[in-house]
Amino acid sequence: MKVNEKKRLKDREKMALKEKKREKRQLNLLNRVKEQFEELEQEKQAALDDVPVPEVSEDQRVSTVSIAVPGSIMENAQSPELRTYLAGQIARAACVFQVDEVIVFDDCAPDNQGADRMGSIETSEGATSARRCCIQLARILQYLECPQYLRKHFFPIHNDLKYCGLLNPLDSQHHLRQMSEFVFREGIVTNKPVKMGKGSYVNVGLLNDVRVNTVLEPNLRVTVKLPEGAELKSKKLRAKVVPPSQPRQETGIYWGYTVRIANSLSQVFTKSPYKGGYDLTIGTSDRGTNVHELEAKSLSYRHVLVVFGGVLGLEPALESDTKLTVDSVEDLFDEYLNTVPGQGSRTVRTEEAILISMAALGGKLHPVNAPKPFACFDAIPQSKDTGIQQYAFNDKRTKPKKTPEASTPDTFPVVNVVDDDMSRFD
Repeated sequence: MKVNEKKRLKDREKMALKEKKREKRQLNLLNRVKEQFEELEQEKQAALDDVPVPEVSEDQRVSTVSIAVPGSIMENAQSPELRTYLAGQIARAACVFQVDEVIVFDDCAPDNQGADRMGSIETSEGATSARRCCIQLARILQYLECPQYLRKHFFPIHNDLKYCGLLNPLDSQHHLRQMSEFVFREGIVTNKPVKMGKGSYVNVGLLNDVRVNTVLEPNLRVTVKLPEGAELKSKKLRAKVVPPSQPRQETGIYWGYTVRIANSLSQVFTKSPYKGGYDLTIGTSDRGTNVHELEAKSLSYRHVLVVFGGVLGLEPALESDTKLTVDSVEDLFDEYLNTVPGQGSRTVRTEEAILISMAALGGKLHPVNAPKPFACFDAIPQSKDTGIQQYAFNDKRTKPKKTPEASTPDTFPVVNVVDDDMSRFD
């Protein structure tokens, strides 16, 4: 009996020793996992700390350019294709001259507004109702400004966008490719699950979503800033949400335009998104002052607004707006200019007037806070990355061709042939 008791005691001691060793191993493993987790959190925080977002006062903000276009010009186009192309021309002009805001205003009388079909669209101000011509112009402008990888999320199939595939792309600087190593990107907040209070995931056009430190509603368009030198293929990318004006403020890059709808000419002025409104307003008309009589850099501004008229000019917009009490259109603006003096045509179309006027005003305008000269061209797509060149002149599209001038039937000189049919690239 004593022998069995001693054996049982030894077995218990051995089991207790094994249990202590197992608990010690588990504790060591837990400590190791805890240390790794803390290191990972420190790395995440360090990555976010490496994304500086300097605060900018109102006086230091980059000066902006806004243009106002009447939606009635869409009714002057004879077919859906031409209406779409007209909107595309306006979007191209806004991008070329780095316009920050495009306002689509209704120059029709309120009685006609009630008789015409109404529609609604989501803008920066929320859901907005307006006549169908204004809605279509605004929707196409929004579609073209949106980076390509985000369009399927924000623009479902719609009859207004039926012929947008025929339009020339804006090719704006903020339309980044997957391999573009620029620190700012546009993205959409996804519904990917995240731990409570740990932020949100944003699709910014990379292989993997990036995580931001802010809890946001899904399907929201945001601008994010990545750390300098971040590995774009990483699955643990972290970023910070910044205002849409931040990329232009920091780097000078053109970051697209916003679209606003005004149901009357007066709302163009009264619903300005800028603090204090527009400090310089310019009206365009063939009855205005010759733009070439102005001195260079004589029009100083923080927020300038250039208003264009429709088929009959700005007079119908003034007559249909009951809130405006001025006697003539000229009294509405700080400057009333004729940007096409001595025109050969009786009328200048609005899409033509935008291009001509913005080019003529370029030497007259003087921004109080001009954007920085953009220098990071190697981080954004270049002209050589787009268009026909990457297809038609690609080496993969060349093939050998046999020529009868060969000396022997077994040897043929190789000739590079490029397919002349370019219709597929239209």
